[in-house]
Amino acid sequence: MKYLALAALLIATPALAETQTADPFPVISPDGSLYQAFGGHEGLVRITDDLMVNLLADPRTHDFFVAAKRDQIKTGLIQIFCHVMGGGCTYTGKNMTEAHSQLGIREEDFTALVESLQKAMDKNHVPFRAQNRLLAAMAPHHREIVTGAGKG
Repeated sequence: MKYLALAALLIATPALAETQTADPFPVISPDGSLYQAFGGHEGLVRITDDLMVNLLADPRTHDFFVAAKRDQIKTGLIQIFCHVMGGGCTYTGKNMTEAHSQLGIREEDFTALVESLQKAMDKNHVPFRAQNRLLAAMAPHHREIVTGAGKG
């Protein structure tokens, strides 16, 4: 149930994408406390490793990641998460629109990814409140990522 609630949070906040600042990934924890709640760099590496395992195991997301440059994706996610959590990292990858525009990601694909991320965070004992803070920080990028038509 909590997976659906958090996925709904991400889906329900696309209007935030229109109010982005110059930094597409604003820091939400300048003191780094959120970064520490995730276990610092080592924790983010474990979480993204587990996320990739989950994404490949889930038939809803498998095809997006089986032939993808997974190490590059993991590096980008670690940089983004570290940056927004106040860990001092800089994201050096593509903007979200450029990175996702040709993938045809649908709402249900996005929801499956969020569920896989939540499972990875749970496995690594990230507190629920800390998970919510990260997901809320990433929510404004929903419109840039979901570009495909829904099932029908």
